[in-house]
Amino acid sequence: MVSAGAEWVAGYVAAWESNDPEQIGALFSDAAVYLTAPDADPWRGRDAIVAGWLTHLDEPDTWAFDWRLVHEDEGFVVVQGRTEYRADKDYLNLWIIRLDADGRATEFTEWYMPRPHKD
Repeated sequence: MVSAGAEWVAGYVAAWESNDPEQIGALFSDAAVYLTAPDADPWRGRDAIVAGWLTHLDEPDTWAFDWRLVHEDEGFVVVQGRTEYRADKDYLNLWIIRLDADGRATEFTEWYMPRPHKD
């Protein structure tokens, strides 16, 4: 059985690949808060999250993302990942996600740390 956290991350990656506003919006509750860094000004609400995502989108086939669930308990999810951009940059990622009973994120915070690029 796939956990709610793993299902949500798979949906996030699919939305990241497509940049489809409906796929992006389906991941988040109406009043969700998305922080692109722990101290960033958050995107508040589904519409703002979709708009923020589309303003800062990554083009398909320019990146690869590997991830694993570090912890999941009662809607609290911790994900560790690595994003490799084919052109010029790589990042280690840490995501903190809070899911509601419907499996939508109410809070999403990401940390990303630059790593040496693999050629």
